[in-house]
Amino acid sequence: MSNLKLIIKREFIARVRNKTFVVMTFLSPLIVVAMASLVIWLATLNNDEARKIAFFDETGLFVSDFKDTDTIDYIDYSKLPLNDAKDSVVIKKMYGLLYIPNKNTNKELASAIQFYAEEAPNISVLNALEDVMTSRLTHQNYRDKGLDLEMIENSKANVNIQIENFSGEKTSKMSSYIKMIFGGAAGYFLMMFIIIYGNMVMRSVIEEKSNRIIEIIISSVKPMQLMMGKILGTSFAGIFQFFIWVILGGVLLTVATSVFGLDQPQITGVDQSLILEEGSQEEIKLLFQDILKLPLGTLVLSFFIYFVGGYFLYSSIYAAIGAAVDNETDSQQFMLPIILPLVLAIYVGFFSVIENPHGTVSTIFSMIPLTSPIVMLMRIPFGVPWWEVVISMVLLIASIVFLIWLAGRIYRVGILMYGKKPTYREILKWMKY
Repeated sequence: MSNLKLIIKREFIARVRNKTFVVMTFLSPLIVVAMASLVIWLATLNNDEARKIAFFDETGLFVSDFKDTDTIDYIDYSKLPLNDAKDSVVIKKMYGLLYIPNKNTNKELASAIQFYAEEAPNISVLNALEDVMTSRLTHQNYRDKGLDLEMIENSKANVNIQIENFSGEKTSKMSSYIKMIFGGAAGYFLMMFIIIYGNMVMRSVIEEKSNRIIEIIISSVKPMQLMMGKILGTSFAGIFQFFIWVILGGVLLTVATSVFGLDQPQITGVDQSLILEEGSQEEIKLLFQDILKLPLGTLVLSFFIYFVGGYFLYSSIYAAIGAAVDNETDSQQFMLPIILPLVLAIYVGFFSVIENPHGTVSTIFSMIPLTSPIVMLMRIPFGVPWWEVVISMVLLIASIVFLIWLAGRIYRVGILMYGKKPTYREILKWMKY
């Protein structure tokens, strides 16, 4: 046990004192916050830019409907010849020219309207233009058929479905999105941690093996102790780095928001008054209630368990691969069995769990040890029976014990093998030694 502690301490100190580790620990939050601030700032600039759109209306129906907004300035070119209007738009570098020809019927007109532009226009701009003309043509059709517009408007109903469970508790309509965000973030962070720090374990083994330091080390400790020490030492260094990232990231994001006055960009192409109307106090209250009703305690505890379990599961495989090869280039042929389950878990999480968190596919993949750390974390915010979580964790722990034992057999043989590129067949033989 004393040897294991020394190896863990050595690996932790070696990682923490590494220049790359120190630089990336403090530089990564700066890069992330700077990129987020830049994206928000650029999006804000893009939203503040008013697009100048000229329109050529031969019908005269829409002249009064094109009213300037925060993002679009309309210019009436209907009195100019069409070719002169096009030339003027090009010379003045306007966003585009909307051409509304004169047709016999509204049906013909609806399919004959054209938009001239040097580049493909933004979809939100086209939607805004189409909404204006659709509304006008619809009202015109009502008048042509002798229908009372005021009566039609007064007859419209606005259905607002209230969500409530059978015990009488109301739920926000955004509840599923909140659960999706919490679960998706937890699963994604876990996958990134496994890939980043699992690679650290593998590189550490390859480095010591290539420098022949490993031959001296295993004369004093058992290969299994060495492998476990590397996994634990690197994991502690990773957790230490992760906490620094969280603290620095939170401080830097707060400073960037207050100093530069960066706010979230407004949604373009949407009436802000409609957003305020829909985002009523009641809906906001229900949204916060749904967040508080999330199984946050279970999610945090499960994240820690699956975090540790998933890391140990995959790190043992990374360590075995590091012991089997002489350099990092040779390790690439063995990466597919590691990356494939992680990618599959993410896809299952985002396409199956979110759509049907209690379906057969979601349930099965939340039990398979190679995918359960990610898929189960995505399922938990939607409410999972405790016995399913227990079964998933038991299977994960059993798989960890088995894989560590199996990786240890590969490790003790491969760690002293030099000069030969291993194959899957040879690795299978090492497991039997």
